Amino acid sequence: MPHGTHVSVLLEESVAGLSLDPAGTYVDATFGRGGHSRAILARLSARGRVVAIDRDPEAERAAASIGDARLSFRRARFSALDEVLDALSIDRVDGVLLDLGISSPQIDTPSRGFSFRGDGPLDMRMDPDAGESAAAFIARASLRELTEVIRDHGEERLAQPIARAIVAARAVRPVATTRELAAIVAQAVGARTRGDWRQDPATRTFQALRIAVNDELAELERVLPRAVARLREDGRLAVISFHSLEDRIVKRFVARASAPWGGDPRLARVPIAQADLPVPPLARVGRAIRPSAAECDANPRARSAVLRVARRTAGALPADWPAAGSGTPSRGPAVDRAPVTGRSPGESP
Repeated sequence: MPHGTHVSVLLEESVAGLSLDPAGTYVDATFGRGGHSRAILARLSARGRVVAIDRDPEAERAAASIGDARLSFRRARFSALDEVLDALSIDRVDGVLLDLGISSPQIDTPSRGFSFRGDGPLDMRMDPDAGESAAAFIARASLRELTEVIRDHGEERLAQPIARAIVAARAVRPVATTRELAAIVAQAVGARTRGDWRQDPATRTFQALRIAVNDELAELERVLPRAVARLREDGRLAVISFHSLEDRIVKRFVARASAPWGGDPRLARVPIAQADLPVPPLARVGRAIRPSAAECDANPRARSAVLRVARRTAGALPADWPAAGSGTPSRGPAVDRAPVTGRSPGESP
């Protein structure tokens, strides 16, 4: 794959999963460089519409280059889905797509600070105009906070020695660039045994800091119930995740929303006839889909992607979900925090 070129992962599979109505309205909540939006637009009629959301200013410029009146772009976090749709006077949509991977131009542009492969400022913000950079976070975080972030968001078993090395380094001078941080991590890891020698020692630490800086997991937890609340009956939710932390949240959310009473195990033994059970708000569509070997060969960054699709039913939404169309912020349903063991992150910086 050429440097700086973004190739949408599971493109055909995700668009197929949306079961497009040519006259429907769809939300591409992670526009990136527009691959999925372009594919959806190509299958819609003149009456169809795509609402695209992304917080990256480069995504906004990419959307402006499309020049299609059926596309409405808004620069925002995807958890602002309600506010975006309310501002466009859209009550219900036919599908919502979330592609949770960072784009190749973000990874391959050193000035964005996402990767250790090129030297640049240690930024990592999806929106460089808002929030705290990775360098600022490292400068003020306690040893405990650094350890927890690297352990929980990076699934890094050497989180404590890495955090200690960062704290020791910043006492001498600020950790300001990607190469400086990568060198600190490499020295902290040293010759310790790792499970995957093909992975750079800094991969998990960079992932952890990126997730923390952009509040990615909490954003995902916020948007899922809001997306379902906006779907009309038979509308589809399609989510592509790239590492086990994201996929665990999506998988458990869909499982609970596809079971009566949210799959509450306390109700499993209650003597209620199957026909009397309430209809859950979601129904899973097929099994999880992974990229083909051919796609992974053509685009190695696709190798850990997982697509999950669900369909909105006629079932009522749980009382603790946001009311569709209200724009009222909500934390959404509780999502269990599983132990941080799992398969290794696939989207390498």
